[in-house]
Amino acid sequence: MSNFHSRSNSLPSKSHPVMDEIQDHLCRLRDSEATSAKSICSNLACLIKLHEEIKNLIQVPSIQQAISHDQCGTWINEILEGSLRLVDLCGFSRDVVCLTKECFQDFESSIRRNRSEAATAKDIDSYVASRKKINQMINKSIKNMKSFNQNFTPLLEKTEDLKAIATVLKEMEVISSSVLKSILILVSGEKRRSKQRSWLLLSKLSQTSRVCDEMEQEMDGGDMLHALNANMLQKGMDKITKQNVLRQLKSSEMTTQDLEEGLTSFFRSLVKTRVSLLNALSH
Repeated sequence: MSNFHSRSNSLPSKSHPVMDEIQDHLCRLRDSEATSAKSICSNLACLIKLHEEIKNLIQVPSIQQAISHDQCGTWINEILEGSLRLVDLCGFSRDVVCLTKECFQDFESSIRRNRSEAATAKDIDSYVASRKKINQMINKSIKNMKSFNQNFTPLLEKTEDLKAIATVLKEMEVISSSVLKSILILVSGEKRRSKQRSWLLLSKLSQTSRVCDEMEQEMDGGDMLHALNANMLQKGMDKITKQNVLRQLKSSEMTTQDLEEGLTSFFRSLVKTRVSLLNALSH
């Protein structure tokens, strides 16, 4: 997930026992190749625990003193700017997930209101327009995320405590942005499965409820986020049975609900970590 971890081998874990917990969380996140909704939610939970440990590290007296004495250092400004970008990105990701959930809900309501046995062209066009608008927002945000991978100012003449906290905070920033990016990609429904897999999911939605039940058991919640992708939907979903569409919309809605709750908790963790750092600077 991150190329930044090569810096962390020299962290003084013996001096700060909490560093062991931090390294465990970082190691798990580095090795993660999360693409499914379930694994991404697991990464969010791990990030929340990581931020709690980092907050504890910042409150270690020697760390607080080191930060306070070096508050004019370039690395501090870089960390604070990165922290603010993360807060903004997490807030944006949560808003996008919420909008996507509302999009599913509106699509579901419009289908329930019509009397036909299949999703109508009007239902689909409205849904497609909403998803495309959301995806434009996502694509623009992803393009602007390159700033998270900028080189970090070397800490050549700093104390071991400063090197420890600065390295941890920077790696946390890179990993956090990577997890948030994976959420945006998942929600957009792009680049998730092959076209063959997508058309298979769509074709199964037009079959019996029994087939749909079997499909639900083998699918991750993110699969349907892709199958209900605007481009795929516009090309081949106008004859899918109403009942099965409603079932899968509900599944997708639950997936986005889980992501929204995880992002809300993560947002709070980001704010708390930033406040702890600012408090250490004024200590």
